[in-house]
Amino acid sequence: MLGTALKYIAGPIAGFSLGLAWYETLLASWVGFMLTVLIVVSLGKLLVQWIGSFRKSKPLVFSKRARFAVGIWQKFGIKGIAALTPLIFTPIGGSLLSLSFKVPLSRILFFMAISGFIWSSIYTLIIYQLTFLKEYLF
Repeated sequence: MLGTALKYIAGPIAGFSLGLAWYETLLASWVGFMLTVLIVVSLGKLLVQWIGSFRKSKPLVFSKRARFAVGIWQKFGIKGIAALTPLIFTPIGGSLLSLSFKVPLSRILFFMAISGFIWSSIYTLIIYQLTFLKEYLF
């Protein structure tokens, strides 16, 4: 669960390497993702202020990263952010990004839960199909 909180694919890899069943890995990855989203969204405003206190200069408004995020928001809304959170943004980044667009808490949790379960299933099933790696490495 902890690995999923930082980088999404780390959860299924850790579950596979620990010898967990695929369904245990899928569930632990999804729960770790959702706990991270819930904590970040709940403490979001405080977290944004805390991160801002370390900045020496004002962040660029039109940075490449900001343009990318705004483009996704304009085309797909919260559904696009939630879908790309496990791939690109990480659970922390996707949660903070959805907060920055002032999405209501219930919508963030709903779409992140769906996205997290789908990506957890995909990553877990792909990793568990690579059983020859376990035989080769161990």
